Amino acid sequence: MNINSISMSIRNLEPNALWNHFADLNAVPRPSKKEERVIQFMLNFGNSLGLETKTDAIQNVIIKKPATAGMENRTTLILQSHLDMVHQKNSETVFNFDEQGIDMRVEGDWVKANGTTLGADNGIGVAAIMALLASTEIPHPALEAMFTIDEETGMTGAMQLDGSNFNGKILLNLDTEDDDELSIGCAGGIDTNTSYEYTQVAVNEISEFYKISIRGLLGGHSGMDIDKGRGNANKMLTRLLFGINSKFAMQLIAFDGGSLRNAIPREASAFVAVKMDQKEDFLVEIEKFAIILKAEYLSIEPNFEITVQNTEESKHAVSEADCIKILNTLYSVNNGVFRMSPDISDLVEASSSLARVIIENGKFTTQSLQRSSVETTKTDVANAIRSAFENMGCTVVQNGDYPGWKPNTNSQILNLMTELYREMFKEEPKVKACHAGLECGILGKHLPGVDMISFGPNIRAAHSPDEKVQISSVQKFWMYLLETINKTPLSN
Repeated sequence: MNINSISMSIRNLEPNALWNHFADLNAVPRPSKKEERVIQFMLNFGNSLGLETKTDAIQNVIIKKPATAGMENRTTLILQSHLDMVHQKNSETVFNFDEQGIDMRVEGDWVKANGTTLGADNGIGVAAIMALLASTEIPHPALEAMFTIDEETGMTGAMQLDGSNFNGKILLNLDTEDDDELSIGCAGGIDTNTSYEYTQVAVNEISEFYKISIRGLLGGHSGMDIDKGRGNANKMLTRLLFGINSKFAMQLIAFDGGSLRNAIPREASAFVAVKMDQKEDFLVEIEKFAIILKAEYLSIEPNFEITVQNTEESKHAVSEADCIKILNTLYSVNNGVFRMSPDISDLVEASSSLARVIIENGKFTTQSLQRSSVETTKTDVANAIRSAFENMGCTVVQNGDYPGWKPNTNSQILNLMTELYREMFKEEPKVKACHAGLECGILGKHLPGVDMISFGPNIRAAHSPDEKVQISSVQKFWMYLLETINKTPLSN
C-alpha cells in the first residue's frame, strides 16, 4: 500500500470530518517545545473559518465560535486539548520528527503509526474540536476552543494560560484514553533532575569491550501504565550491572537509557570493559540473568530481550568507587507505585518513574518524574528520590511542579454526562480519577469556578511506538460528545 492509499484509508473513516482533520494535523510536525508550525496551522484554520482566532502570550491558540440559532441561552463551553505530541520511535525506525508527518495505517479496528508514536494523544481531541468549529450543521452553544502547548514536557501552556480570554463555565477536556470512563481528578507531578561528575580512569589493559542492550519492553505512559508491572529498562540494566560488578572486574564506560521524562523506558544500553580471562564467565552470567528476567516478566513483557555484542575500544571508564556509588544509587532509588489511594479503589496515589539515565564523558545524569493526587505524598516521594541521589553527592534540581485536580462528585457536567452515558450505551460509566497529569488541575487555577470533566476514545500504548486508537471507539466518543454539547444546560 502506498502513502496516498494509506492517507485515503484514514480519511475515509467515520466520522469523516474528524478523521480528515486528524490526518491534516498529523501531517504537521508538532514536537513539544517546537510547536511553531502547528500553532500557525491552527491559526490558519481558525482564520479560514472567519472565527475569532488568536494566541495568548505563551502561544496557546484560542478560537471562538458563536452559538447556533436557538442555543444562545445555553452555558458557554470551553473545549480543550493540547497541540503537542510525544515523539518516540523504535530504534530501527528511520524517521525525522522535526520534518516528517506521521505515517499512519489502518489495521482492523485500529489506526496505528509505522514505528513511531501516532499522536492520537491528544490529536484526536484536537481533531474533534476542529470538526465542531468547522461544522455548519451541528447545533451548539457558544464554543471557546483552547489548544494548549507543551503539555507533554512541562504543561507550559496550561501553567501560563491567560484565563481572562475565557467566559465559559464548563470545560470539556478531551484527553483521556478509555471510552467508558469520565475523569474528574488527576495527579500532580514534579520533575527530579540529577547530575554528578565522576572520576574517569584508564581502561585495564587486555580488556574486551561489550555493548549490553535491553530492548523490546512495552514502555508506555509513566502515569497511566505505572501500575501494570511493566519493566523499566533503566532499572533492569542497573540490576544486571550491579550483579556483574559484584563478581567480575568490570569497568563501566557508558550508559544510555530511556528517552522522555513521562514515558516508561523501553530500551537501555551500557558499554563495559571486561578482562579477557573473564569474558566467558561474563557472557554466561548475562545469559543466566536474561533467563531470570524473562521468567519474572513472562506474562507481561513477551518481546523483552537482552543482547550482547562486541564494540569499539574506549580509553576511559568510570572509577571503581564512582561505579559502585552510581549503581548502588540507581538500584536503590524507588521506581513504580509508591502508594495506592486509601480512598479511591484501584487508584495509584503516588509513584515515581526513573525515565532517563546517561553516563558518559565524566558526567552521570538522571531524569525522573514523581506523581501524586495528594500534594503531601507528592512531596514525600519527591523527597525520597532526592535523598537517594543527594546521599551519593549528586546535585539535585526539582522543578516543573504542577498541582493535581481534586475530584468533585457533585459536578453538574458529571451528572449530565453520567445520565447521557446510561441512556446512550445502556451501562454505567466509570467515574474515575487518574494517575496521569491532566491539564485540568492547572487550568482550574486560572479558571476558578469552572466545572471540568475529561473523556476520550480508547487509546492504547500512548507515549510509545505501539500507540494506537480504536476506530469504533472514536465513533462512540464523537456521538457522546455531540449529545453532550446538544444537552448543555441553560446558562444561569
